[in-house]
Amino acid sequence: MTNLQQPRRSALYMPASNERAIAKSRSLDCDVVILDLEDAVAPDAKAGARANAVQAVAEGGFGSREVVVRVNAADTPYWAEDVAALAGSSGAVLIPKVGHPDQIAAAAAVLPGRPIWAMIETCEGVLNLSAIAASAKTLPLAVLVIGANDLAKEMGCRLGASRRPLWGALGTAVIAARAHGLGILDAVYNDIADEAGFEAECREGADFGFDGKTLIHPKQIEICNRAFSPSPDEIAWARLVVETFDRPENASVNALRIEGRMVERLHLEPAKRALSRA
Repeated sequence: MTNLQQPRRSALYMPASNERAIAKSRSLDCDVVILDLEDAVAPDAKAGARANAVQAVAEGGFGSREVVVRVNAADTPYWAEDVAALAGSSGAVLIPKVGHPDQIAAAAAVLPGRPIWAMIETCEGVLNLSAIAASAKTLPLAVLVIGANDLAKEMGCRLGASRRPLWGALGTAVIAARAHGLGILDAVYNDIADEAGFEAECREGADFGFDGKTLIHPKQIEICNRAFSPSPDEIAWARLVVETFDRPENASVNALRIEGRMVERLHLEPAKRALSRA
């Protein structure tokens, strides 16, 4: 089970082939750095990117940022070399195109003791979400990551300003993650220049219940962090809920009225989570 208290509002993909980008990521205000060996790296740069990722993880210097390496898919010629290089490293490994729990088991077998993050970006993966998430009971699965571009391509759907064709998959993914104590990250937003559209999609992801969003450019970090952080009003309300239930006279009370609103004890945990994120 993953640490759900750890902030993962913004998870920035950085091409591991770009040493300057890796160095820059150590000073950015993102919560997670994903060193990418897959989509962002050309075939002739794979070997160099692999070496850079291993070296960057070994050197550290990322502060409180969580560092994850995204490897190439198991059905590519790069998989074996990726996992062999990372076997002696540390930190989480992001596996692309996970469609079945067996792929989590296969990754865990060659990367013992490592947290596994799984990308849900195929129709098979969406159909098997329950089984994939449930594998966390016996395997080191920690986080689900949505890959909307590949999923939309496989579905043949049209994605415009609204992601309506994916709403079912997005909601199901969040439910599966929460049912099994996993973290979950929303997909990237492709139009770097469209800040308004990006902010709207961040807020939509937060409304769905995602912990945060994967990013493709540093300029997206600030908007993303803000969208996935509790607002001042939300923080004030969460503090009031916690303080009210913590009063001795309310120790055995399951529901009470706070500022005219009926609040149940089940709302206490989300309130505490909001305060920890704040």
